[in-house]
Amino acid sequence: MTVRLPAVKSPAELTELFRQEGLKITPQRVSIFRVLHDNLDHPTAESVYDTVRQEMPSISLRTVYQTLNDLASMGEIGQLDLGTGSARFDPNLDSHHHLVCDTCGKVIDIYADFDDVRLPRRQLQGFRVAATEIVFRGQCPDCSARADRATR
Repeated sequence: MTVRLPAVKSPAELTELFRQEGLKITPQRVSIFRVLHDNLDHPTAESVYDTVRQEMPSISLRTVYQTLNDLASMGEIGQLDLGTGSARFDPNLDSHHHLVCDTCGKVIDIYADFDDVRLPRRQLQGFRVAATEIVFRGQCPDCSARADRATR
């Protein structure tokens, strides 16, 4: 099993990719690309918006959503629904699973093999499984420590 860091292309590479796709390059989009580069946090559109807005107060949430959705449709990031209230965007395109903190919403990539997980054919009813994503829910170490301190 090989573990790689998330592979969001550099802002320059994403700019070129957007140009090749015939998509408009704006300062707002380039700023979004910078926020995503080396981001390990599985950000929501709202968190990207809040970060970009510090640099560009006039950016719209719609622009952030459109840019993230464009990147997801191009296969440059993954879009996740982890039940945390907002879609999360994952720069890590390797096959992996997630730990989700039910307290703070933090999402952590994990690499594990679940080769022995099988569904009975009769339950599949002709459904063709293309991928498996397993989400573990609980409390991250920080939230667990806070909860332990609060109960003392």
